[in-house]
Amino acid sequence: MAAEVLDLVDLKPRLQRLQRLIGIDLGTKTIGLALSDVERRLASPLETIRRTTFTKDVARLLALADQHGAAAFVIGLPLNMDGSEGPRVQSTRAFVRNLGLKTDRPFVYWDERLSTAAVIRELLAQDASRAKRAEVVDRMAAAFILQGALDRLANLEARLE
Repeated sequence: MAAEVLDLVDLKPRLQRLQRLIGIDLGTKTIGLALSDVERRLASPLETIRRTTFTKDVARLLALADQHGAAAFVIGLPLNMDGSEGPRVQSTRAFVRNLGLKTDRPFVYWDERLSTAAVIRELLAQDASRAKRAEVVDRMAAAFILQGALDRLANLEARLE
């Protein structure tokens, strides 16, 4: 079992009707998760996993993927602002390589630059307390990442019609 890393364009034909996607915002202390609806139009924050061990973190992630019938993962790729790859990108790619040994669901990388900043800005605009922001920011960042990929999928579908 080894999962593939695909471009979103290549993932599209593999998706069956009513299959969901899971968005992942991978942090050093937490993993933010988001879930698409079955029509793959809307991303919703799902859960924040407090990182402990790789085995436990992955077990929870895969249990949620099974529970919700997720067909693939969209994982944020933390590129530098100039588009170059730094240590966080290497860490993300290593996580995907290791997780890919535990599942056959494919992965799509999605540029996550400014996703957390955008979420924090929105939470500040809503006057969310610091405690509330800390509680929800990771899964909301995952939803922001996943929503970008869902919008791109919708754009690809519109071009094919």
